[in-house]
Amino acid sequence: MAIQKLWKKGLIGALAISMLAACSDSSSSSNEVKSDLSLEEITKKAKEEGTVNSVGMPDTWANWVETWEELGTEYSLKHKDTDMSSAEELAKFEAEKDDATADIGDVGIAFGPIAKDKDLTLPYKTSYWDEIPDWAKDDEGHWIVGYTGTISFLTDKNNVKNAPKSWEDIKNGDYTVSIGDALTANQAQFAILAAAMAFGGNESNIQPGIDFFADLAKQGRLKGDPTVANLEKGEIDVAILWDFNSLGYRHQIDEKRFDVVIPSEGSVTSGYATIINKYAKNPHAAMLAREYILSDAGQENLAKGYARPIRDKVQLSQDVQKLLLPEEMYKNAQPVKDQKKWEETTKQIPQLYQEQVLIHGK
Repeated sequence: MAIQKLWKKGLIGALAISMLAACSDSSSSSNEVKSDLSLEEITKKAKEEGTVNSVGMPDTWANWVETWEELGTEYSLKHKDTDMSSAEELAKFEAEKDDATADIGDVGIAFGPIAKDKDLTLPYKTSYWDEIPDWAKDDEGHWIVGYTGTISFLTDKNNVKNAPKSWEDIKNGDYTVSIGDALTANQAQFAILAAAMAFGGNESNIQPGIDFFADLAKQGRLKGDPTVANLEKGEIDVAILWDFNSLGYRHQIDEKRFDVVIPSEGSVTSGYATIINKYAKNPHAAMLAREYILSDAGQENLAKGYARPIRDKVQLSQDVQKLLLPEEMYKNAQPVKDQKKWEETTKQIPQLYQEQVLIHGK
């Protein structure tokens, strides 16, 4: 799978979010679709539609390919995806309206509420509603997280004798650390939030995380861009990444060479959510796709792509379980509790990081 694209999809920045939120124009769809139909009725109508068109859900991302193939095999749904960022997905829904070419999209969780506020989404709760955590769904089903990522450490054991298991280990270490470009990259900004949480902060108090990385920068330990190429060349000692990226990179380069852990004091969990286009030409096929994504089979498909299923109760096969980190590693990981406060904080991070961290670059 194209692992690098996983975090690039999250390069969202405050500008894209604020621009989308500011340009809301709520027009109603000419085709009213009932979202409270039985699954049997939805399935029948989906088969009649015969097609589901997605955006931001390419075959190579989180193993979407198997889900699309199985929807084709089991329900005769043809599929086409156009890959794009979360911001672009919402812009497309809004620009096309009744001339919609997309039925369903996959967006960073921050974009779910924006899509709803802009009146772009069709609600559908699915049969698995009660198994979805409250933080991972809209109350009416306008957006639902399908899989999560948690900030992790990826350590090159060729460079680091004792791989860090905690933020305190990194603080006391002598190796270099890489989080990428925190001025723009969603993943890097979540790394700062994870560090902040570990040292008493939260989504509205990022300062402990800024201080942590400022200390590393003062020591000349904050370096590099955690790409597959740089990791493969041995230029990165410890990378701080989403767990699905860490696991994917390790698999892509050398399973034995890299150690992957969730920091023991705590970390942050976030996710990607499906949104169904209010103006979809194939709304029932989109509903059925969301239903399948949250089914045991759909959740296992995502796990094969190293993405952690949102449903804790899903029974993964032993082979797929081995692809993921042990559940106990996540005991101190927590989601963002207030998305609006986090959105406000992300607007402040670039200046804070520039003035308090990068200024110490060596």
